[in-house]
Amino acid sequence: MSAAQGQGQTAGEYIVHHLEHLQNQKQTAVVDFSVFNIDSIFYATLLGIVGCWLLWRAASKATAGVPGRFQAAVELLVEMVDNQAKGIVHSATSRKLVAPLALTVFVWIFMMNAMDLLPVDLLPAIWHVAGPALGAPDYMRVVPTADLSVTMGLSLSVLLICLFYNVKIKGLGGWVHELFSAPFGDKFYLYPINFAMQIIEFVAKTVSHGMRLFGNMYAGELIFMLIALMGGAWSLSATGIGLAIGHIIAGSVWAIFHILIITLQAFVFMMLTLVYVGQAHDAH
Repeated sequence: MSAAQGQGQTAGEYIVHHLEHLQNQKQTAVVDFSVFNIDSIFYATLLGIVGCWLLWRAASKATAGVPGRFQAAVELLVEMVDNQAKGIVHSATSRKLVAPLALTVFVWIFMMNAMDLLPVDLLPAIWHVAGPALGAPDYMRVVPTADLSVTMGLSLSVLLICLFYNVKIKGLGGWVHELFSAPFGDKFYLYPINFAMQIIEFVAKTVSHGMRLFGNMYAGELIFMLIALMGGAWSLSATGIGLAIGHIIAGSVWAIFHILIITLQAFVFMMLTLVYVGQAHDAH
């Protein structure tokens, strides 16, 4: 049974309720940096710790003999990421940091995306009991990557890393010169245009990097909610039974398909991270 039926909510109220974050205070403006989405921070931090622990465990238990299934899976993942890093970032020194970073990004985002595979009302239903008992609002979202603040935070972190490597590889003076001389040439009358184009490029890459992940995961979350509504509308009638059967079939099919989506989105974010860092090593 979905929460929509259990709480007597309409379909619209059910979706709106499930799209509300557990926050430290009520948001009073469109942009308010004093408001934190506590649920996103909690699940993102927890999954980051779990992901790092899994990678540490695989490394600590690695043997030179025939690997077990877990070790083999991690070795395949590490080899895949390392090969991608070698093809994009040509500095072996930089890859010592960039390759593990890309691996961590892939595992972390995959795990955050995978929270979408949990039943829509499972953790919110638990919080529905625990939250009010703790004096907290009855809101809970469990997919951190369906929160724009999380995905934009990740993309901003990638931007900072790119700026770091721009300065490290080219030097501060060389990078500043590149800001004003590329892409149209080192002519003083082109400096304003070149600088504007460089800033637009940095902003566009950062925004699209975060928005792409957010948009896909937000849409997937909405579809799971719509499928949950089908199950909440079941009844002992031909239509109600049909909705219940459709709920099971649609939920299973979408969950299986969503495994591909969550993996692909983690891979795309990782690859774009490598591409942007690789571009920071290239001189115009």
